[in-house]
Amino acid sequence: MHTFNLRVFEINTRIWLRRFDTAKKKAKLLDVPNEYWKNLVDLGFQAVWLMGIWKTLPEYVNEFCMKEYLIDEYTKALNDWTENDVIGSPYAIDKYEFDPSITSAKDFLKFKEKLNTLGLLVILDFIPNHFHAYSSVVREHPEIFLQGNENLLNSDKHTYYKFNNHILAHGRDPFFPAWEDTAQLNYFNPDTRKFMISQLEHISKFSDGVRCDMAMLIVNNIFYNTWTGAIKLQNYTIPQKEFWQEAIEKIKSEIPNFIFIAEVYWNLEWDLQQMGFDYTYDKILLDRLQYDDAKGVRDHLKAEYDYQVRSLRYIENHDEIRSIIKFGHNKAKAAAAIITTTIGGQLIFDGQIEGKRTRLPIQLGREPYEQIDLEIKNFYEKLLHITHDETILYGDFKLLEAESIGYNDFTNINIISYIWSYNEHYFWVIINYSDIPSRARIKTNLHTDYSNVILNDLFNDKTYTRDANEIKDIGLYVELKPYGMHLFKV
Repeated sequence: MHTFNLRVFEINTRIWLRRFDTAKKKAKLLDVPNEYWKNLVDLGFQAVWLMGIWKTLPEYVNEFCMKEYLIDEYTKALNDWTENDVIGSPYAIDKYEFDPSITSAKDFLKFKEKLNTLGLLVILDFIPNHFHAYSSVVREHPEIFLQGNENLLNSDKHTYYKFNNHILAHGRDPFFPAWEDTAQLNYFNPDTRKFMISQLEHISKFSDGVRCDMAMLIVNNIFYNTWTGAIKLQNYTIPQKEFWQEAIEKIKSEIPNFIFIAEVYWNLEWDLQQMGFDYTYDKILLDRLQYDDAKGVRDHLKAEYDYQVRSLRYIENHDEIRSIIKFGHNKAKAAAAIITTTIGGQLIFDGQIEGKRTRLPIQLGREPYEQIDLEIKNFYEKLLHITHDETILYGDFKLLEAESIGYNDFTNINIISYIWSYNEHYFWVIINYSDIPSRARIKTNLHTDYSNVILNDLFNDKTYTRDANEIKDIGLYVELKPYGMHLFKV
């Protein structure tokens, strides 16, 4: 299956599955009707990321998931929540076995075969940094986790804890407090690396790829800087090779087309791409779409091809505020058009197409009812159909300059334009990424033998006839309302 410019649909599986429950039974994955998956294929999706599918430890929810700050989040998202709605984080797993309320291993293989037959790849979570603090892995293999001592425990009881006569560290992001429901793996221990590669091999039997949670945390220098005290305590040295290089080389030697997606921040995207990742999160583009003007977005799209083609673009996922809240309707639509038409992969989150507004804490097992935003739904269905185009899938990408029309009009700086070419066909994107009307002339050579070209604006359902030489020499004149766009097929 073609995996260039991969379009991925993220599902918060435990919550989403409840939509298919009946009065007689709780739904499992195989109960989801084929029409649901066929609709995703029709919208141009090539992969489904089933987030939160692994076995957790719900018996410890009250200990870890009833903190005051979490309770505030629950109330904000679901004002009638009860303790039964709190099911724990899907990233504090017991082990890489399927949550029995979702599926069994045998049924999941049937499910994967069904989705692959329909044309969808299956992406699952790989959580490299940690397991649940009381997981069966911690009980059976405490030696592969980061060990502390009484001094570290006494000086930082938020980060270290005692379990089964071991002092262990909770997983953490160095810029935030530790995740107290997790146990931190020790990536300077060769046995840990062997164990986690074996877990990847296990996951690869059930999936076509993995989304690797907070992948930069186990990069050697990041890991060392985060855990210097515990590392020195045990006299570990920095490994010569990065874990990701070892792991990706191993898995791809067995399954060459297996897809690795990294959740990564801190400008480390290029580094992880060099370690072998097929795609890395593009949080930089999200931030520029939210906070910068069109120039900032355009500058980001000038990055090297090798970097961009491995960037996964998104304006929503389970960690982010919903795009309608973040951007507002018109800007959200323009941002969505950019991420679905530019180079690189695309990630769309369940609920984004319907215009959902609630960011649900991942510990909750029930979502609030939200009325479908028909304006947004109609927009996305049209956009995703239009942009599921072989010219974008297989073509060559070129960023274009939007030039001033003169007369002291400098609104051209608000316009982002680029063109895809494939087999003498073109897909030309022009977007006014601003809140004021904007005008520009945009030059491009459409390489036609005819003096006139027909520009089919698929988004606005209009057709324009223009002089090809004028477009090449003077530029196509465009005038767009705030956050307006042309999606031309030529």
